[in-house]
Amino acid sequence: MAVDMTQKPILVVKDLNVHYDTGKGPAKAVNDVSFSLRPGERLGLIGESGSGKTTMATALMRLTRAPGRIVSGSVELDGQDLLKLSDKDLREVRLRDIALMPQGAMSSLNPVMRLEEQMIDAIVAHVPNLKRPELDARVQQLLKQVGLAPEVARRYPHELSGGMKQRAAMAIATSLSPKVIVADEPTSALDVVVQRQVMQTLGRLQDGLGAAVVLIGHDMGLIAQFADTVGVMYAGKIVEIGPVRQMIEAPKHPYTKLLVESLPGIEVKQALVGIPGLPPPLVNLPAGCSFNPRCPFAFDRCRSETPQLQEVAPSQAAACHLYPGLSELPPLPARAGRELNA
Repeated sequence: MAVDMTQKPILVVKDLNVHYDTGKGPAKAVNDVSFSLRPGERLGLIGESGSGKTTMATALMRLTRAPGRIVSGSVELDGQDLLKLSDKDLREVRLRDIALMPQGAMSSLNPVMRLEEQMIDAIVAHVPNLKRPELDARVQQLLKQVGLAPEVARRYPHELSGGMKQRAAMAIATSLSPKVIVADEPTSALDVVVQRQVMQTLGRLQDGLGAAVVLIGHDMGLIAQFADTVGVMYAGKIVEIGPVRQMIEAPKHPYTKLLVESLPGIEVKQALVGIPGLPPPLVNLPAGCSFNPRCPFAFDRCRSETPQLQEVAPSQAAACHLYPGLSELPPLPARAGRELNA
């Protein structure tokens, strides 16, 4: 589905901050994050574990629970700030306007209820006057849309495979044609064949609804195949964001480049090499750029001054002190064990 970039954004996140209270102080899991999403657009948020992706997903749905708390910022859905809604109004908005596809479908489905009853519960909460025959027909339609047989409606979650459970969660998430779908690692723990099937189904449903999608994951290859726009998160911040092709072919932030370089290639036989070091603890972030202890291009300014997102190419922004002095990143230093003899 082609995205009309002249359309007004349907989702606008501004200066969002989410902290987890700990004995050592607040862990800044989402740190001054801003982005926007147009109708039909697919945004992929990627980063290592602990970068703040899932915290972002729960904050968008206003599902943050203690010890987590949304400290500041706004999440505007079609001009309405979700962070300012009453609990009653928020329940109306969830599923109808913005829906979540959770990371673990098994833990999100009620194990003692048949699938059809769970789907009907979700629909009736928003459309209470539907008769049972109408509800049954709607359930069958939703199951068909995600490629599940009619008899699946009478099954319990434990009777479904991992891929079937994820499709069932997808059916519930799209049951009221939301404007925005937040998919939090929807293919986690699935084999590659089922991953592809699930993502194709999600793409087909999203195209049919005209909904925007926030896809959260740590698989750069999967994100690259699905997303229109990619946002790279590190230590709670978006360090680079831009069109998917530009992000893969010409990444501007050193972290993004290292993520891309860690992908296996098919043209040159090479060893898999991860990014050296570990992400910093969120309660004790390094001074300056949070990535500077792992960055091959870090210099003195990186260790004292926090970089801000700035446009470094058309429609592409990066938070890096190398710009505007450079137009592109220099080659990465050689890393041992990278290339193998064919």
